[in-house]
Amino acid sequence: MLVMNMRLSPNLSRPAWLKKNLALNSCRSLKLALRKFKLNTVCHESGCPNISECFSKGVATFLILGQTCTRSCSFCGLSKIKPQDPDPDEPRRIAQAVSFLSLDYLVITSPARDDLIDGGAGYFSQTVREILNLSPGKRIEILIPDFLGRKDSFREVALSGAETIAHNLETVPGLYRQVRPGADYQRSLGVLAAIKQINSKVYTKSGLMLGLGEKKKQLKRVLKDLRFVDCDFLTLGQYLPPSLSHYPLKAYIHPEVFSELKTYALTLGFKAVASGPYVRSSYLAHLLVPTSTTS
Repeated sequence: MLVMNMRLSPNLSRPAWLKKNLALNSCRSLKLALRKFKLNTVCHESGCPNISECFSKGVATFLILGQTCTRSCSFCGLSKIKPQDPDPDEPRRIAQAVSFLSLDYLVITSPARDDLIDGGAGYFSQTVREILNLSPGKRIEILIPDFLGRKDSFREVALSGAETIAHNLETVPGLYRQVRPGADYQRSLGVLAAIKQINSKVYTKSGLMLGLGEKKKQLKRVLKDLRFVDCDFLTLGQYLPPSLSHYPLKAYIHPEVFSELKTYALTLGFKAVASGPYVRSSYLAHLLVPTSTTS
């Protein structure tokens, strides 16, 4: 069942389906490469429980433009201190790391960088170009912020050469004020719509966290909104607060509910859906995308 509006004790034990052991020792080559090329990954920085599973399949999520964010989303564990200036050599080092690690599919993301004129769009496209120049044929997904709705930034990333462009709605519109202050639901939908309008050949993708207090009816409305802007791929996962100071967890969502929502989403016309307690936006991302690059 989908339990909502339940204030959870910080000492509440996780249900059995949310007990998963980290196997970071199996990712020694990844950690060595991160040190060698002075890079960050969302997988490593967040201690993601899926890290060994993803990396063993040749998938990693690189974090560009630093580890600090200009937004104050209450669910996010990234630092909110003043961001550092972008590292102009970072795109080249990521390309070298991709080649060094023989990655087949990779995801590139960043914190929100509202302090930059283009929101960081140029660094996304530069990183994609560096990778493809050094390793032609690599399959690249970029997970972007909303760039404050800048059309020039959307064009920059839409034509970058990335195969898939993701932008997460994260939650239902009624929770944006508490969960995503500084973001706007319609603006986020507009990101996905604009990308498709600029480049109809690129895949688009979005993700939602469950357990924030949303209702099932609200979730279904959001899924319809995503299909209205022709979003191709969807991820649904369990929200787990990074700390007690973050937005409080309101519910553990049963795997059967994730399965039900996946079935519903597929009936709406999504090309592929990943839905489950441990699903994250970049979780085994290559499995959602067909091997053909033709939409």
